[in-house]
Amino acid sequence: MIKKNKDEVSIILPVYNSKLFIKRTLKSIKNQSYKNWKLFIIDDCSSDNTLSILKDFKKKNKKKVFLYANKINKGQSFSRNLAILKSRSKYIAFLDSDDFWHKNKLKKQINFMKKEKIKFSYTNYIVLAKKNMKIILKKKTDYKTFLTNSSIPTSSIVLERSVIKNIKFPNKIRICEDYYFKSKILMKNTAYNINKFLLSYRIRNKSLQSYRLKALMTIFLINKKFNNLNIFQNLNSIFRISLNSIKKFGLFRN
Repeated sequence: MIKKNKDEVSIILPVYNSKLFIKRTLKSIKNQSYKNWKLFIIDDCSSDNTLSILKDFKKKNKKKVFLYANKINKGQSFSRNLAILKSRSKYIAFLDSDDFWHKNKLKKQINFMKKEKIKFSYTNYIVLAKKNMKIILKKKTDYKTFLTNSSIPTSSIVLERSVIKNIKFPNKIRICEDYYFKSKILMKNTAYNINKFLLSYRIRNKSLQSYRLKALMTIFLINKKFNNLNIFQNLNSIFRISLNSIKKFGLFRN
């Protein structure tokens, strides 16, 4: 059992075949100026040498890193849910294995949350692609806003465990599972932007047009089945999310 520690942050890191980027991701965690953290890594049955990299990092940081390996590939939802279950901290932060944080990310975000007395925060970010882009997000996001502009990167989020309650990532959804998770939390909470660039976000195959179409179809189904939107509300949601994505990244960016 992991003991609670006041103001500690549990970092949730699901990993799958990330040998090209995982060292940079891990380095960004270790170099955080905010030292009150523990890292929960779930390797989702990687077939490259990712797991050996993770084991080496765990060996060098035994007291702060907890590594679990799925015996079969179960997807990001299962991995994130497992990591949340294993952790016990007041704050939870998410990071994907191809993204990385800037040095003062946790320190500035936790201080911001404590000063403003908020429970859900996110940051602006830099897109890593052929040409880097700075993305500035809205000052705050509630449920209604999120249904038309869902561009809060999961890797930018820090939230208090108390707002999660019994909400889990959906195991049966393999893409846009974070859209479902954020929707459920934002139904009863508002998220606030610290308005600083504290995350570098890498675009890989997620930017392909085939993925975009699948993502929109999945969001449509989530809106219908879980968010209880009628057909007109749902179509408006899809249209506005698409429009905002095009404004940020362009139509054929990869």
